[in-house]
Amino acid sequence: MAEYLINPRHAETNRILDIRHLTMMFGGLRAVSDFTMAIPEGGLYGLIGPNGAGKTTVFNVITGIYQPTEGSILFDGREIVGLPSHLITRLGIARTFQNIRLFQNLTVLDNVRIAYHTYAGYSLVEAITRLGRFTRRERILTERAQDFLAVFGLQDRQLELAKNLPYGEQRRLEIARALAARPRLLLLDEPAAGMNPREVGDLMELIHFIRDEFKLTILLIEHQMRVVMGICEWITVMDFGEVIARGTPREIQNNERVIEAYLGTRSEKGIKFDAFGS
Repeated sequence: MAEYLINPRHAETNRILDIRHLTMMFGGLRAVSDFTMAIPEGGLYGLIGPNGAGKTTVFNVITGIYQPTEGSILFDGREIVGLPSHLITRLGIARTFQNIRLFQNLTVLDNVRIAYHTYAGYSLVEAITRLGRFTRRERILTERAQDFLAVFGLQDRQLELAKNLPYGEQRRLEIARALAARPRLLLLDEPAAGMNPREVGDLMELIHFIRDEFKLTILLIEHQMRVVMGICEWITVMDFGEVIARGTPREIQNNERVIEAYLGTRSEKGIKFDAFGS
């Protein structure tokens, strides 16, 4: 694969995600066309583009929600196309969604505890009878979840219903739940959607923190350019299902094709407008 597909500074770094010539058709509609991207382990990368560009479709294919029409996806060197979503999660890929998908009528603590179900370590019979390893393992999982909530500043909210949290804290809880699955690659789908400026600033700090603290690779979709330009090391831009640009935040900010995709041509608009400001 050509080196231009990833940040040249990371060309020799192990590629944790390697997407090759991905195409996704819905009937006669080509939602994603010949999409290629490689991400090095430990990277913090952005995937951006106007509404309908195909970004979330890429996420859905990576996580097994959709099976691609063509193409290959290698995660840490292993082909994952054709695997069901739960196996992809076990391999180490977790995600959040555009619309928050918490268990709204469960407590904050239980939302995180659920993410540990794969590591429960007791049988169905033990769960039903509450005998054997059940009590000890449940206590351990609860303690782990409480420790996790403390990292995200949600320990004082653990017994509240998720639906009663402020919006920004619901986003934090969703990310915490995703991380409880012990991923190596975290996909964030518009994590700043609906946040006010203060919450956006807190989110940017949080994303940097979890990348460094949990030794993760992060790929995010985001429309708020303050977030993308402020934290991403490398950016891929899509429009109408195709990649139209790749580069550093500065390169993307000054890319004529990207500006045209977001605003129309400068000559048509007759204005000078910074689409990537805060």
